[in-house]
Amino acid sequence: MAVKRDLKALERRRLRGAQLLRRGYTEAEVARMCEVSRNAVNLWARQQARGGKSSLRAKRLGRPSALDAAKRGELVRLLKRGALAAGYATELWTLARVAEVISRHFGVRYSETHVWRLLGNLGWSPQRPDRRAIERDEAAIRRWKQQRWPALKKTPPNKAA
Repeated sequence: MAVKRDLKALERRRLRGAQLLRRGYTEAEVARMCEVSRNAVNLWARQQARGGKSSLRAKRLGRPSALDAAKRGELVRLLKRGALAAGYATELWTLARVAEVISRHFGVRYSETHVWRLLGNLGWSPQRPDRRAIERDEAAIRRWKQQRWPALKKTPPNKAA
């Protein structure tokens, strides 16, 4: 599982380090105070020299999302309407179906793994249908558990025996 980084805390550390450098502390001293390597402090100093304080601000990691907030909101509305409304034979949303809806409506192709992550970020949880046969006879199952199962058990009925 991926570890989430606290980007704001890392930014605060970089800005504190830059402030210490401006006050005249050496890179080695700043590295000790900020609990980072000297190379990191050297990098901060170079970044600050090139781009100023703004160059030390937190940046978004990774590739930007193909679905912005408005499109994600629209996706939630589509999903809430149901799979039948989207043209499927059953009301079950599978990852493949959601990926297909995203592709159809937004022109973006996602793997099922990414759809799983996206749905999790949107607050949707996996739903699994009950795996029970339609022909299931609850009364017969209850009788079997009460009468036949005890006879098949290998443990003695009296535990003291």
